Amino acid sequence: QVHMVESGGGLVQPGGSLRLSCAVSGTIFSILNMGWYRQAPGKQRELVASISSRGSTNYADSVKGRFTISRENAIKTVYLQMSILKPEDTAIYYCNAIGLGDFYWGQGTQVTVSS
Repeated sequence: QVHMVESGGGLVQPGGSLRLSCAVSGTIFSILNMGWYRQAPGKQRELVASISSRGSTNYADSVKGRFTISRENAIKTVYLQMSILKPEDTAIYYCNAIGLGDFYWGQGTQVTVSS
């Protein structure tokens, strides 16, 4: 019923930029926090950035100063602007939304940073 559709992944060279988008579709009463996670093969999933309904943000130390998370509540969309990308940013990125008593995940989008 509730789906989160991600887009914006791709292949970029180190130092490049990408913007990820994730839109919530379906019926949801309230979206509290939204965030982006990433996972590389054989590695743990990690929180990249999160944003509250009022706009308070939190970033992993590894991306602070390079990534910016934002959201548009009217269209239930969360974004991740990624700049100065590094090879270690390569991973599948998943968006997440936390509602009242439930949570949702996007399907994942591949980000590859390589020369």
